[in-house]
Amino acid sequence: MSKRVLLIIGGGIAAYKSLDLIRRLRERGLAVRVVMTEAAQRFVTPLAAGAITGERVFTDLFDQAQEFDVGHIRLARECDVVVVAPATADFMAKAAHGLANDLASAVLLATDKPVLMAPAMNPRMWAHAATQRNFATLNADGLRFVGPNEGEMAESGERGIGRMAEPDEIRDAILSMLSDGPLNGKRALVTAGPTIEAIDPVRFLSNRSSGKQGYAIAAALAELGADVTLVSGPTNLAAPPGVKRVSVESARDMLAASEAALPLDVAVMVAAVADWRPTQAAGEKLKKDKTGIPAIALKENQDILATLSKPGKRRPKLVIGFAAETENVEEHARAKIARKGCDWIVANDVSGDVMGGAENEVLLITKEGADAWPRMAKEAVARKLAAAIAIALTGKAKSRE
Repeated sequence: MSKRVLLIIGGGIAAYKSLDLIRRLRERGLAVRVVMTEAAQRFVTPLAAGAITGERVFTDLFDQAQEFDVGHIRLARECDVVVVAPATADFMAKAAHGLANDLASAVLLATDKPVLMAPAMNPRMWAHAATQRNFATLNADGLRFVGPNEGEMAESGERGIGRMAEPDEIRDAILSMLSDGPLNGKRALVTAGPTIEAIDPVRFLSNRSSGKQGYAIAAALAELGADVTLVSGPTNLAAPPGVKRVSVESARDMLAASEAALPLDVAVMVAAVADWRPTQAAGEKLKKDKTGIPAIALKENQDILATLSKPGKRRPKLVIGFAAETENVEEHARAKIARKGCDWIVANDVSGDVMGGAENEVLLITKEGADAWPRMAKEAVARKLAAAIAIALTGKAKSRE
């Protein structure tokens, strides 16, 4: 029997993309049932959506025929995944606060299936504090997101973050959630990118990490079916399909977001976390004057890898650290695995073009020994590591064909 997608189409200009999404899902053999909000019907018609799905489109909460036939509870249960595309600011607000005053929101509140949202709205609406609070709430509730992307808005011509993910991106995120991968039901955390530690309002301490390896690992784990939270420092990368991204800046923010993701089956700590931060960030920009160069006192940041590796009920089953070294790679990595208390260390020599580059050459160190991997694309490293994680947690490395 084919997997069934319940697609909730929200009321935004991006609703026209939902018809293309339906077509792409049908091409992959997925059955699609559609619920449309009242506002969505101003952009696309139920007739058009129904013609592509080959099924009736549902629009009204108090539809007597619908209640006798399917009903909102059955709509919520007779699917494998619920997708909201576009997810408007209004719909996200209703979902975050548990409102259920129309069919779409009632279905969302009644479902026990995984939920994927594809936000779409004006950039200022997306950046608004209220929307970001709602986004954080929905993230914490376990909903997954794809997008929004940066680009030009169809209705205003403005550029910014708020454009709905493209149909193929949403399709790939759905397929990832529906995969019969070996990591289905497993919860994973990946940290990626640099952290930044403020010196004053315009200056900070940071490093050269691009985040590419961490993002690739998050994508590879999601492809094997894991529920992945990606805690990312500032990067220019888009979140992989189906991965929940939590954006942070400082090491303290990254630690808090990592602990908030617990409990976990696996934590992969790829981020290049700043070891130190200024004891006190200046409230105003530091000025050059005749007194000379200002002395900046530093204090040590709390160790995120060591914190998550501490024994206890909330410790992930598998904790993996990364060691970026410029000399004596294996020696330093072995010392790190003992010092931090983690299970594995992925060590690499970053004295060349690894940071920001497209390739990596790593040494995987476990309690069983060390395995040197040849230089390969970071995506290949990610897939190889994800397969090793799957074997460690489940004994299976690949999705079933």
